[in-house]
Amino acid sequence: MGDVNKVKKGEPKTLTYMSLAAVVLFLAWMAYAVVHNHMPVKETVWSLTPPVIAIALALITKEVYSSLFLGILTGAFLNAGFDLVGTLNQVFQEGMLTVLSDKWNVGILIFLIILGMMVQLMNRSGGSAAFGQWASTRIKSRAGAQLATMLLGCLIFIDDYFNCLTVGSVMRPVTDKYNISRAKLAYLIDSTAAPVCIIAPISSWAAAVSGFVKGENGINIFVQAIPYNFYALLTLIMMVLIIWLKVDYGPMLTHELNAEKGDLFTTGITSEAAATLKQGEKIGSVIDLVLPIIMLIICCVIGMIYTGGFFEDKGFVDAFANSDASVGLVLGSAVALLITVAFYLLRQCIPFAECMECLPEGFKQMVPAMLILSFAWTLKAMTDSLGASKYVAHLVEHSAGSLMNYLPAIIFLIAVGLAFASGTSWGTFGILIPIVVACFQGIDNQMMIISISACMAGAVCGDHCSPISDTTIMSSAGAQCIHLNHVTTQLPYALTVAAVSFFSFLVAGFTKSAALSLIFGVIVLCLVLMMMRRRSAQQQ
Repeated sequence: MGDVNKVKKGEPKTLTYMSLAAVVLFLAWMAYAVVHNHMPVKETVWSLTPPVIAIALALITKEVYSSLFLGILTGAFLNAGFDLVGTLNQVFQEGMLTVLSDKWNVGILIFLIILGMMVQLMNRSGGSAAFGQWASTRIKSRAGAQLATMLLGCLIFIDDYFNCLTVGSVMRPVTDKYNISRAKLAYLIDSTAAPVCIIAPISSWAAAVSGFVKGENGINIFVQAIPYNFYALLTLIMMVLIIWLKVDYGPMLTHELNAEKGDLFTTGITSEAAATLKQGEKIGSVIDLVLPIIMLIICCVIGMIYTGGFFEDKGFVDAFANSDASVGLVLGSAVALLITVAFYLLRQCIPFAECMECLPEGFKQMVPAMLILSFAWTLKAMTDSLGASKYVAHLVEHSAGSLMNYLPAIIFLIAVGLAFASGTSWGTFGILIPIVVACFQGIDNQMMIISISACMAGAVCGDHCSPISDTTIMSSAGAQCIHLNHVTTQLPYALTVAAVSFFSFLVAGFTKSAALSLIFGVIVLCLVLMMMRRRSAQQQ
């Protein structure tokens, strides 16, 4: 095996300066066009400019915070007609202050904080290290560690946020022991978060999707759409194949080869990861990790069905369909945190003062993810106020007539683009699913189901690829991986499945057969991975 050069930290300063200069020149041109030529901006292709700038800069400069802020600033300029005072109001009053006062967003931030505290407590008690030591006696290989991570991700199908952080905290000691890169761990987490939730009838995602299907039995439609959700199904199949075939390609190959030599991070280490590695020397008991995780799962499930009216007059499934995931996760995680602290104090494995020290430490661990999420939400608010969703909806409505058999594949691509630019799969559902229902309801029920699946599959794919997606951000946080390392290593894998899914939706549009289309997709995916395996072997 030949040596693989590690990726150097950072990018040349000239590339960053050139990128920033290009943004400044573009904004200057836009200002001239909008102000002097009265060029329309809202509900046009220009409404997609802010997220495109943010994503492009993030990928070029490898710097997330400034890229997101420049995207926000671009949206604010466009919204305010390049008026300075209006721009400041858009950034802060209409942007950051609005999204950070939203009940749902605040709930997610609190949930992140509580999970950070629980992870810190589990690390300090030695529970994570003990689980890693226990698992290492039963998991005998790198492939086994990756399959165990995937299996745990599939079992936690209730909510993607919960999945990302829980799987990361549980499996990090195991994957570290077998020299699996943090980028690969983040990919495994991300690929068993949204893809599993979007095909699980009892999940916060099923509840969200069913709420967008007006005039139909939402849960019933969701279940019928599962066999056609090619991106989610093929993503799970691809994980099994790359583990079994031992194939990696793109930037992930560099990370994995470096990890085999002992460098799990390749391009630097996060402060949270450094702290965890230092604290991981204490060996506690497996129960110190297992019980808090079990209580977290039970309490979060109870919290979600409580918000859906389960303890009033609704059944379990209906309660999930009507749950407020944000509030339910906060309530459940808060109770689980109290139980965890009480359990550790009763076991006397952590003194009370040390338990209290873990709370601000856990908060600090989540600050980078919270900051990126806040910027991402603000960027979405800028994009929404520019009418990007209405522009995309207009495109879909006017393509429905003459391209009927091609429509699932077209909807898939549009959903990918919209979710990638906005960083939200749920927002993409809300835009596209009502349009699909309006186009096919009472005309072609089977095509409606296939097209709804295309909406869901494309939304998850775009969410996977987007560096401003909250699920992508939380997967990086769960794996304690540099965020842009996760984005750049996952992108080739996600695009591979996206390409195969596109052709699978083409087959489905003509055959209307889920089995035939999925078999076609699996065969093509196997052929692609065999080819990539051969190419990777030649590069080593």
